[in-house]
Amino acid sequence: MSDQRDLFGHSAPQGSLFGDGEDRMQNPQSVARLPDPEEVRRRLKGLIATARAADHMPWDARRARMYQTLFPQMADWLPEDEAKQLVMAFAREVERLKAA
Repeated sequence: MSDQRDLFGHSAPQGSLFGDGEDRMQNPQSVARLPDPEEVRRRLKGLIATARAADHMPWDARRARMYQTLFPQMADWLPEDEAKQLVMAFAREVERLKAA
């Protein structure tokens, strides 16, 4: 690969557009990492527990909307039946809190 000069005249090696195995091995940050289902489960159950323990919405409106959007997406990393149960439990608590 040839060196190219930036706008300031500095030389910087140009990497491969698609990368190769060596680039990924040298830079572990570039390797995709799947979420740990146990960590996902722990976080989702924690949100449900926070909601269940509350008499009114425990989050400001913006954070509550964010959790309502992210919760089902995070649950997709779990087995389908478990994900559906957790999403329903969270939705039920959110509705209860909205009515409070």
